[in-house]
Amino acid sequence: MELLMDPSIWVGLLTLVVLEIVLGIDNLVFIAILADKLPPKQRDKARLIGLSLALFMRLGLLSVISWMVTLTQPLFSVMDYAFSGRDLIMLLGGIFLLFKATTELHERLENRQHDDRHGKGYASFWVVVLQIVVLDAVFSLDAVITAVGMVNHLPVMMAAVVIAMAVMLLASKPLTNFVNQHPTVVVLCLSFLLMIGLSLVAEGFGFHIPKGYLYAAIGFSIIIELFNQIARRNFIRHQSNVPLRARTADAILRLMGGRKQNVVQHDTENPVAVPVPEGAFADEERYMINGVLTLASRSLRSIMTPRGEISWVDANLSVDEIRQQLLSSPHSLFPVCRGELDEIIGIVRAKEMLVALESGEDVAAMASASPAIVVPETLDPINLLGVLRRARGSFVIVTNEFGMVQGLVTPLDVLEAIAGEFPDADETPEIIADGDGWLVKGSTDLHALQQALGLETLLIGDDDDIATVAGLVIAVNGHIPRAGDVLHVQPLDITIVEVNAYRVDLVRVVKQPSIHGEDE
Repeated sequence: MELLMDPSIWVGLLTLVVLEIVLGIDNLVFIAILADKLPPKQRDKARLIGLSLALFMRLGLLSVISWMVTLTQPLFSVMDYAFSGRDLIMLLGGIFLLFKATTELHERLENRQHDDRHGKGYASFWVVVLQIVVLDAVFSLDAVITAVGMVNHLPVMMAAVVIAMAVMLLASKPLTNFVNQHPTVVVLCLSFLLMIGLSLVAEGFGFHIPKGYLYAAIGFSIIIELFNQIARRNFIRHQSNVPLRARTADAILRLMGGRKQNVVQHDTENPVAVPVPEGAFADEERYMINGVLTLASRSLRSIMTPRGEISWVDANLSVDEIRQQLLSSPHSLFPVCRGELDEIIGIVRAKEMLVALESGEDVAAMASASPAIVVPETLDPINLLGVLRRARGSFVIVTNEFGMVQGLVTPLDVLEAIAGEFPDADETPEIIADGDGWLVKGSTDLHALQQALGLETLLIGDDDDIATVAGLVIAVNGHIPRAGDVLHVQPLDITIVEVNAYRVDLVRVVKQPSIHGEDE
């Protein structure tokens, strides 16, 4: 009872428990790494056996304190270095620790660790246990010598060892799971073991390295790794908020590379061909893949033919006027309306309408037999594909929330969104090279401009309600600009070429050099 009433005993016990836990963490980390080489069903068993052996080994060593004292007596000398039993154990244990940590680190870095899909990839249970026993002997000797040097009472030493090992048993499974689930932590722990092995070898030769230096370095590394794990967890949380489709598209685009593959380096005198690496994407392939991956994120307004470019037939016109309109247009399908575009009667093929006109049929009655398919402008482009299939070669009309016609979408419009522009006979290309820049129509889709110019940065955000170059120009300028005005939209310089009181018809775009001084 007198022993329990002595405050110094309790202080020594508490201090020794903390030191035993600190000294045992190295042993615990290595047991976690070794247990991971076993099948999942055997890992807990190996972990418990390893820690139990360490406990009995330390209690056994404490019970023969008189023998422990003899371990510090020199046994022989080599070149002015005196070696005791403790020095030999430390030296051999340090070499073993260096060897195992190096081989484990090599396996991790070379990606040769066991594979759960192959049963032959696991280590033998008793081989792992044998390695744990050897490590227990090394770490137990260090812990017991520390206990002998701090406390003079054997019961206090044994109580401290038992308490420390009980704490380590409780913490072993969470620590093991955490270490094995984070590859960077495993590499960090193996680096710690290399440091500890080196310190054991140094002590075996009589060079004492203060443990405070080692634990300070380990503590600093743990703090840095803690920040790394927090950053990684925040990144995963942010990624989980991004739709899977968007994450997949972004990953594929990164694999494709941010820059376009330049097949030819243009020189005014000597054009030099630059070989494209085997397996690299050609420009057309990159354009199409980019178009497919970005289709889901685009709005219907960026794909459709706008209202101002729709060719439609007024059922109130005379037969000759309707026939002249049909013959002068390259289109094969027309919406038939009554007086204005918003009063759509139906969709009719030009050939069928010409036949009907020749036979004197009523155009409005004929159009009402094939009513138009109408979709809202908020419809997702992916869902639009199913509507186009039901249209069976026709097109769909796009309206706003008030029922006003905003445009129409044909299968060709979707194809152009993916593979680029296919101008009609009466159309000119929307993007034309012009010296060091491009002449671009105001109605050009911003996604098409971005892909054609190979821009790495987005011209608009996902939440911006802008679909065309004209919309971008007006949004940046705040109002319809005048001819000759120059706007800067990083990384583009946009010069207004043709404009009227209510619309931007043509601009000239020049791409600014990149920060590396390259023309992408």
